[in-house]
Amino acid sequence: MVNIFVGSEIVELGIQIEKNGRDFYNALVEQLKNQKAKETFKYLAGEEEKHIAVFQNILDSVHKYEPPESYPGEYFAYMNALARDYVFTQKDKGREIAKNVKGDKEAISLGIGFEKDSIIFYVGMKKVVPEYDHKIVDRLITQEQDHLRQMSELKESL
Repeated sequence: MVNIFVGSEIVELGIQIEKNGRDFYNALVEQLKNQKAKETFKYLAGEEEKHIAVFQNILDSVHKYEPPESYPGEYFAYMNALARDYVFTQKDKGREIAKNVKGDKEAISLGIGFEKDSIIFYVGMKKVVPEYDHKIVDRLITQEQDHLRQMSELKESL
């Protein structure tokens, strides 16, 4: 049987993604050698912590929200498919993945992938949160895009 999410569960997945991102970046700060990479990952960990708080606030507004759909369950099935394949929706995965990182470039490449996946997930999330929360999610998407840019620049500089 397919697990179909409700809006609040999608936002809770967003919270888990941000927690895993925070844990991933914090673990990298402890284990990487390159000072510029460490500073970037420390900054990103702090940003993820802010995003957790934002999603907690959004969570309060989505418990009864139902997005417009072509057929019942359409959108939540789509989000389920995204989440099922996204490793950062799994509890404690950020720190676990960081343990196996073999160097700065690998860490940055993984971070770039996670940021891209987050952007895709959050674009999809906009349809399961009330319209008045769209600007908040848009700001998060913009911040994730900025994180992606920062890591891409860092990768080029190493």
